[in-house]
Amino acid sequence: MSDSIPSGILAVAISCASGGPAEPAVPTSGTYKLDIELKRGHNLAIRDRGGTSDPYVKFKLAGREVFRSRTIHKNLNPEWDEKTTLIVDSLSEPLYVKVFDYDFGLQDDFMGSAFLYLESLEQQRMIPVTLVLKDPQYPDQDLGSLDLSVTLTPKNSPVEEQREPAQQQSLRLSELHRKSQLWRGIVSIALIEGRNLTPMDPNGLSDPYVKFRLGPQKYKSKTVPKTLSPQWREQFDLHLYEENGGILEITVWDRDTGRRDDFIGRCQLDLSTLTKEQTHHLELPLEEARGFVVLLVTLTASAAVSIADLSVTPLDDPQERREILKRYVSTCLRLVSTEHAQRFHSQNFVLQGVRGSFSNLKDVGVVQVKVLRAEGLMAADVTGKSDPFCVLELNNDRLQTHTVYKNLHPEWNKVFTFNVKDVHSVLEVTVFDEDRDRSADFLGKVAIPLLNVCNGQQKAYLLKNKELTGPTKGVLFLEIEVIYNTVKAAMRTVVPAEQKYMEEETKVSKQLLQQNFNRVKRCIMVLLSYGTYINSCFEWESARRSIISFLLFVVVVWNFELYMLPLALVLLLVWNYFFSSSRDMDDISMEAMFEWDDEEEDKEDKDSEHKGFMDKLYAIQDVFISVQSALDEVASFGERMKNTFNWTVPFLSWLAITALCLATLLLYLIPPRYLLLAWGVNKFTKKLRDPYMIDNNELLDFLSRVPSDVQVMQYHELKVDPGQSPNKRRRTNQS
Repeated sequence: MSDSIPSGILAVAISCASGGPAEPAVPTSGTYKLDIELKRGHNLAIRDRGGTSDPYVKFKLAGREVFRSRTIHKNLNPEWDEKTTLIVDSLSEPLYVKVFDYDFGLQDDFMGSAFLYLESLEQQRMIPVTLVLKDPQYPDQDLGSLDLSVTLTPKNSPVEEQREPAQQQSLRLSELHRKSQLWRGIVSIALIEGRNLTPMDPNGLSDPYVKFRLGPQKYKSKTVPKTLSPQWREQFDLHLYEENGGILEITVWDRDTGRRDDFIGRCQLDLSTLTKEQTHHLELPLEEARGFVVLLVTLTASAAVSIADLSVTPLDDPQERREILKRYVSTCLRLVSTEHAQRFHSQNFVLQGVRGSFSNLKDVGVVQVKVLRAEGLMAADVTGKSDPFCVLELNNDRLQTHTVYKNLHPEWNKVFTFNVKDVHSVLEVTVFDEDRDRSADFLGKVAIPLLNVCNGQQKAYLLKNKELTGPTKGVLFLEIEVIYNTVKAAMRTVVPAEQKYMEEETKVSKQLLQQNFNRVKRCIMVLLSYGTYINSCFEWESARRSIISFLLFVVVVWNFELYMLPLALVLLLVWNYFFSSSRDMDDISMEAMFEWDDEEEDKEDKDSEHKGFMDKLYAIQDVFISVQSALDEVASFGERMKNTFNWTVPFLSWLAITALCLATLLLYLIPPRYLLLAWGVNKFTKKLRDPYMIDNNELLDFLSRVPSDVQVMQYHELKVDPGQSPNKRRRTNQS
């Protein structure tokens, strides 16, 4: 046995089809063709809460991934029946087989591994093989087994015959990796209500919420307390990866504090039975209990999502770029040169673009991300190297690059294209190290708001830690371009923002509670300072100030009209645009205010786990979480109001000026009682006009797009040291 094989991972049981003995000695040098058929798995490990897993298999040879199977969802005895052909240079290097559980939006869970020793295989015959899966850290744990069929064949002329198959193998793996990530369509789901649900609490009511699952994707609704006919009124989108749509699984639960939630009932929806590009009103009965769940479901074609090499960049193709600019015409004049604008700015083109601005409001634009390379990454392996790959996330859209093995300066040179549904979204690019046996290790992360992108410029981004509060080792080189329709972007600003499927559950944190308290205190102190300033005018602390204030008060009150309220806010925005210089000072104070020790926080979490104290105090924990969340909401509301007037996001401040100018004009031209009457009629008749409409508050939706001070700090771009060039940095790291 080779010394490079770790102890405790082995157990390969080979059963030959006939009784002939294997060859006693096999030459280990030369070139061989290894045909493998991955058949099935038996009794694989449970990794999901539902008592199942979503397994897929990786083959690695000489430290490089050479095959990845498809994912089979919710099955501990999966049948793959997939074939692959590998070119093997040496039989002394075993084939490393690993099984993982796929988790959408999270790191995949390790389910076991085994080695296939090629030296022990009889050549030129198909051999059935059973691989017993083991975990090196827990060798006695039963993780199941895999069934394969392998055929090892020597090649006569290694040099000539190896070259083309190796290229085909690499291309096939890259294409398989690319296709496995791309979705074929979108399913839009509006969860409306539940009817006549089963009571689960002693008071004869329930606190129901709904879980959705489509393949690897999961979504959890909000909880509606103390009701048997909950009104959820939520809308979300899921991706369709299967050609026939797949099965949407729906379960209804009763929320219980201090113990496990009660199961109310379940139902399923076969998406292949639904007509595409049409909204379906569905009332689904629960299978294991009484009651119904009411949904609106729409299947649409896939948006502009792709993975490509640099040689076939979509926006670099003049014809494709012209079509995209034509599709999002309101940004055409901003993005293309003057001569291009003159070429396309015909009357029909403009009319088509104006009409397109009010259709399909979810299709706001496209973003193209070139993931070029990274430099000076953290060494995550004992060899002083890493196996880095990048994961790109835009809301709930998630794509990733291939892995570059044993390299701290990887070059990916891949181009990713996403559809933009909200121009206020944040692109998150995370660098991971592919671990041999465990989940991938975190190396660094950057968060880039789409409105902060400098189109077409290659930029170096210093990687940050998981919380985006401080730098970590490494620089990531990206080139991003965003094309969007300004009218659609403005209209999408006042509708509810898309929520992430996989949000981490809020935990009690003394540091976070103190931070949120300080943020609220800071907002209150600002209000008190304004109150103190106004009171000083009444107290005549400054005669000049009091005289000016008194005259201004008399003039405004004597001539006051209602339209002056939005007009005053417009003037405040314009004043801050020209004269405010507080934004740079805010950056400094925010960095000091939001600084905390991650290690200390981790230590406190571990201590609390060992003590088990929180297990007995779920109710108190929920109270702390509620207070913590309430403080965050109050502080965020005040900070977002401030950041709107401070021009933190110019697009939103201009949008606010436009809305306030329109309000000023309406109040000036139309008597307020007519406007109030129109507002009341709309409110009273909205439910009659559309019973399944998802109501929203436009002002709160607008403010949800404005970043809080915490988010401003997280999105703040760290500056690369200008005194050290990329080439010098690379030479320094290599030495």
